[in-house]
Amino acid sequence: MNFLAHILLSGENEGVMMGNYVGDFIKGRLSNEKTANWNPDYVLGLKLHRFIDSFTDSHPEVLEAKDVAAVTQGKLAGIVMDIYFDYFLAKNFEHYHKEPLFVYAHRMYSVIEKNEHLVPETMVPMVRSMIRQDWLTTYATLEGIDTTFHRLSRRAGFLAPIYGAVSELRANEAFYYTKFLSFFPELRRQAGQFIVDNAA
Repeated sequence: MNFLAHILLSGENEGVMMGNYVGDFIKGRLSNEKTANWNPDYVLGLKLHRFIDSFTDSHPEVLEAKDVAAVTQGKLAGIVMDIYFDYFLAKNFEHYHKEPLFVYAHRMYSVIEKNEHLVPETMVPMVRSMIRQDWLTTYATLEGIDTTFHRLSRRAGFLAPIYGAVSELRANEAFYYTKFLSFFPELRRQAGQFIVDNAA
């Protein structure tokens, strides 16, 4: 899943949300020695991030969707699917949270800015761009998703083909949305249970 889903699945605990949000930028094993002086909620968020990624990557509905996307997106199908699913979440946000997306997104930006000390240094420039350009809200439109793919395509050479991924979404949106509807409620339940089971 991409940024919006990771943030939403964290609940309202800021420490958990920050850990989940920065999870891709914290590498290595989360051993007791490594995390001994870290905020326990932040560590829970990091573990939640890894749980979400693992659950998503192994889910049958997601695997089926990736197989279809791989026809045009090849090895980038997994990255593409994360962004497709954030698009569906953002577009239908009223079904998943009581706040409108714009209000929720800007509240989350405030949380991130307040807790920037928890953001790995290598992630800070991206975080500031995300807030300045309001990425979370732009996920709700095909035009915004297209911009996201263009931005990603410039990040590394191997990502260049992702430039045109919105065309696949336009062509098969109904199929991918069906997969999202089958998968996301289950992920949300599992993520919530993970937080309950692993809270300090």
